[in-house]
Order: sequence, then C-alpha cells, then structure tokens
Amino acid sequence: MKNEPIRLRILNDFAFRKSFGEKGCEFQLAAFLNAVLQRTGGQKIASLEIVGNKELPPEILGGKLSKLDVRAVLEDGTKINIEVQLKNEYNMGRRSLRYWAVEYEQGITEGQDYIELPAVIAINILDFSYIGLDEFHTSFHIYEDQHKEYMLTDALEIHFIETTKWRKLKDKDMEDPLHRWMVYFDEQSPAELVEEVVKMDMAIQATEAQMAMIMRDPALKHAYDMFEKTRIDYKMGMQGARLEGMQEGRQEGRQEGILEGRQEGILEGRQEGILEGRQEGILEGRQEGRQEGILEGILKGEEKGRLQIARNLKKLGVPLEQIVLGTGLSAEEIAKL
Repeated sequence: MKNEPIRLRILNDFAFRKSFGEKGCEFQLAAFLNAVLQRTGGQKIASLEIVGNKELPPEILGGKLSKLDVRAVLEDGTKINIEVQLKNEYNMGRRSLRYWAVEYEQGITEGQDYIELPAVIAINILDFSYIGLDEFHTSFHIYEDQHKEYMLTDALEIHFIETTKWRKLKDKDMEDPLHRWMVYFDEQSPAELVEEVVKMDMAIQATEAQMAMIMRDPALKHAYDMFEKTRIDYKMGMQGARLEGMQEGRQEGRQEGILEGRQEGILEGRQEGILEGRQEGILEGRQEGRQEGILEGILKGEEKGRLQIARNLKKLGVPLEQIVLGTGLSAEEIAKL
C-alpha cells in the first residue's frame, strides 16, 4: 500500500504567513483576495503591496501587542488584513472590528482630509463556527436600519470564512475559486481532491511550492512544528478542561437531583398522606357513625318500650309510684300518657 505524502497544515499561523504574508507571495495573495471579494462585487485586484510589519501598535491597543497574519495595500490604497483564528475565544466580532479600527485610524496623517482615509477590508478565517448563519462565507458593511440597500460608507468591509461550515457544504463547486482555496485549506480534504485543485489553479500551485519549501528547510519546519505544538497543546487542554467540567457538572447535577428528588418526595408523600388520611378518616367516621346510630336506635327503642309499659300499667290502675319504680320514667312523663 502506497503511503500518502505528509501534508502540512496551511492554516498553521507560520505556514499561512510564509505563503501569503511575505514579499514574493503577491501572486497567490491577490488570487485568494479576488476569490473572497468576488462575493461583494469588488474590482479584480491586479497588484498589491504586502506590508512586512504585521504588528499593530501596542499604544493603540492599550499596551497589548497584536500581530495579524497578513497585511497588504491595494493599488487604490485600500488596506487588507487577514487573520487566521483556530481557537474560539468568543469575541471575534469585536476583535475583528477593533483590528479594523486600528488599521483605519493609521490611514490618516495630520492635516489630511477624512475623505482621503482609505477603506479597510478585514478577512477572518475561522476553524470554528461563529456567525449564526448557514453560509460558510459572510461579509458585513454599514447599512441604514430601515433601508438595507443604503450603505453609509464602503470604508468598512469585514468577512468571515468558517471551515467547519465549509465541511458541511454538500454542493462544492471546483469552478468557484474560493471553493478551490477552501479544499486546499481544509486539512480534512481528500488527498485526490487537493491534488485536483492544485493542478487546476496556478495560485494554489504557487502556495504549494511555499509549503514544500517549509517541508525541506529544517529551520522553517522547526518553526512550523512549534506553532503546531502550541495548537495541539491548546486543543488538548481544552479537551481536558471540558472533561473536568463535565464531571463536575454531573456531580453537581446528581446532588441537585437528589435534593430536588427529596423535596418532591416529601411533597408527594405529604399529598398522598393527606389523601390516605382523608380516606381512613371517612371510613372511621362512617364506622363510628354507624355504631352511634345503632346505639341511638337502641336507646330510642328502649324509650318507646318504657312509655308503652307505663301506658299499659296506667290503664290497669297501677299506682303512680309503682309505675315510676317499674319503668324509670318520671311522674311528669307518666302523667302526660
């Protein structure tokens, strides 16, 4: 069985900068930008200048040193910044807007009119899902809230390209240049498909040559490996933290479940006890009532019997005193008979 050649990850920070962010990479960078910007109908880029300094001024970012993967300037002065982000820090919207703002602010000099400020296009390549839409490629501008067709200014343009959504896309079109780039970027793409897009696209061929150079040069390969190690360590750390969180969550959930179960059990037991007690009380009440009724009936029967005996004795002429002694009735009760 033939072993497939080792393929480096193009979205490795070091590899991406070497392939798109250095002098001599203008051809493939322009091709990639044209593939991205065709979505918004921008003019085709014929030439550009790659900015060697990728760092954004720390004094503008509150003392925090930040580095973009690629910075470039187009013929009309439009600034381009590209950032590859492999880990989700849940802040990409504001993060990208801040980087856009720094680039935009740097575009003006003292005494210059605001109308001369160049537009800035930010492109974010994400290895996670962030935008709440199905499309793997989205772009944003500033529009009026009630009139979405009216753009305030074309100075702001921000793109998000999400590899996780690209992988789920069923209808991949190799005639679409951005689709070809996504096949090349995606480490999960089949080797034969990657080989196909490399043959189809000269710009991807140029990028592949850069990747081959990294593979051959020990110093470049070492730098690449260091970035990969950082990525893998982060990923493993996240997995470990997720497992610990799940275990803690299960334990807390179990304890909360026991407490809730106990409380529900007490409540249900109380309700069942009330119901059973009511039923038992009804039964006991009926029993006691029946016994009291029988006794009362007997007493009433005995009372009627004494009255009848007294009535008979009275008819026979028996003296009143003897009738009182014999029946237990009072003289007044006998007199009424």
